[in-house]
Amino acid sequence: MSTSLRVDSWKPAPRTPADEVLAEWRGVDHKPLEIAREERNRTAESVMAKVLKGIGLDRKRSEAEIVKVWNSLIDPTITAHAQPTSLVKGTLFVSVDTNVWLSEIVRYRRQEILQRLQHGFGSDVIQRISYRIG
Repeated sequence: MSTSLRVDSWKPAPRTPADEVLAEWRGVDHKPLEIAREERNRTAESVMAKVLKGIGLDRKRSEAEIVKVWNSLIDPTITAHAQPTSLVKGTLFVSVDTNVWLSEIVRYRRQEILQRLQHGFGSDVIQRISYRIG
């Protein structure tokens, strides 16, 4: 005959007023334990939301979307030489392959590119663009 013990089936006995008085007299604070018990019973949805936020999945997904939209909104001659690499606090970082194209984009196309991306994503998402050789 095999018996198995379920760890999650054990629940502590409810504390009585006498237990509270003894804990206070001994200087034991049960508040952290009570908080830990409450936090143990969380839904999978709340745990996953916290985990996904911790690993930055939303940020990575939005960066991938920016690359996709970049390729559809921006002139193909520019996208052949410049690609977005990251988005940090409203600044889109774009890598450009040569100094010639960096100069072309910064001098003549910077405002047009910024306006197109702000129209596609909103001015609060992309506030500025920083171009770099890379």
